[in-house]
Amino acid sequence: MKIELIAPTWTGKTVVKRARREKIFKIPPLGLLNVAAVTPPEVKISLTDENIEPIDFNKKVDLVGITTMTSAAPRAYEIAREFRKRGIPVVLGGPHVSVLPQEGLRYADAVVIGEAEGVWERLMDDFIKGGRENLKKIYKNEKLPDLSKIPFPRWDILKKDKYIVDKVLHLTRGCPYNCSFCSVTQLFGRRIRSRPVEKVVDFIKAHKGKGLKGRLFVFLDDNIMGNKKYAKQLFKALIPLKIIWMSQASVNAAYDEELLKLASESGCKALFIGFESISKGALKEVGKSQNRVDFYKEAIKRFHKYGIFLHGAFIFGMDDHGEDIFKRTVDFILKTKLDSAQFSILTPLPGTRFHQEVEAEGRIIDRDWSNYDCGHVVFKPKKMSPAQLDAGMAWAYVKTFSLPSIFKRLSGVFSGGRWKYTLLLFAFNLYYRKTCSKMKERILRPMVQDEMRMQESPLF
Repeated sequence: MKIELIAPTWTGKTVVKRARREKIFKIPPLGLLNVAAVTPPEVKISLTDENIEPIDFNKKVDLVGITTMTSAAPRAYEIAREFRKRGIPVVLGGPHVSVLPQEGLRYADAVVIGEAEGVWERLMDDFIKGGRENLKKIYKNEKLPDLSKIPFPRWDILKKDKYIVDKVLHLTRGCPYNCSFCSVTQLFGRRIRSRPVEKVVDFIKAHKGKGLKGRLFVFLDDNIMGNKKYAKQLFKALIPLKIIWMSQASVNAAYDEELLKLASESGCKALFIGFESISKGALKEVGKSQNRVDFYKEAIKRFHKYGIFLHGAFIFGMDDHGEDIFKRTVDFILKTKLDSAQFSILTPLPGTRFHQEVEAEGRIIDRDWSNYDCGHVVFKPKKMSPAQLDAGMAWAYVKTFSLPSIFKRLSGVFSGGRWKYTLLLFAFNLYYRKTCSKMKERILRPMVQDEMRMQESPLF
């Protein structure tokens, strides 16, 4: 028996464009690697990541499994239709159909809700015994999987030459916070579950290679330091392995300098941090009041002190945000010498509290799922127009990744010994600058000809 697992790109029109995108922005589809790990060993598995290569619709397979993020849902449905036309049954899984299973069932033979471990095995057993007719419409775990009992992802099915980073895995799942715009808590729960430290160490030892790529691991946890006791045990155990790793964490991890020190000693070189906003009112509004804006500057200093680079994430479009939020955010990034930044537009993803709120208020203006990529405005903001929000995010990207901004931010690499990686950080910022090339067109749209009525910052 042969199974094809597919990670779709956003739309059919972007297939070639995404495949040509720089490797640095491509992350292997971890969810499908986890699915492969719990597939019976006698079943042959192939993986197609449409972000690196086209799909072969004529491949001879018995079953197709497709993962679906919301912005990729229309493309996932297109792919499902094509395979079903050829008589091949299709299973859909992932965040989008986990909250909208009935929508998914219009295009698939079965839908997997939530985490795959525990249900995929039952689905495979049903399919092996009776084929398409024996599949149930919905498969869902009665309780969240025990991470101490699930296998590690199968990296052997990856086309590793297509990625700079190929060693991706979860060490923990779940998040204690419950931000209104985020679906993580609904999908993974509020209790942080973790893999046993000894199993993590054994797995990493078995897969650690030579050179930068061989030693580089990416832990795609939503908050690797959310359980401080576990994190400290983990980091102490990783120190002798001499690996390099990156992950995501809360800015609040910086309150515990022992935690940062251990993270650094264990090989942590970079973290994705969700600052979300520099507005206290906006943070309270979305249920992220655990983030203290007054602590941001000191937190960044502490991460840098221990040699950890930060990729800061900021969201625009909260009800508290006026047109001044864009310039204030960019100025903050420059003053704190944040290593790099990512901007997104607040998006009412299905299943989130924020979606329920704006739906009830009649503020949704776009129901095309392909635009729910956090880069398009799909609802009416309160203190600006949709056009101003769109242009404001573009303005922030262009200003943050202008050459003067990059050089000013990189002048902060001399703390914590980070200067050794200056060229890598500079290259990363240049890659981001390249992706911003079309943002200027969005700034120059007629609605915001006056640069959002902002004074030009003297820093540019």
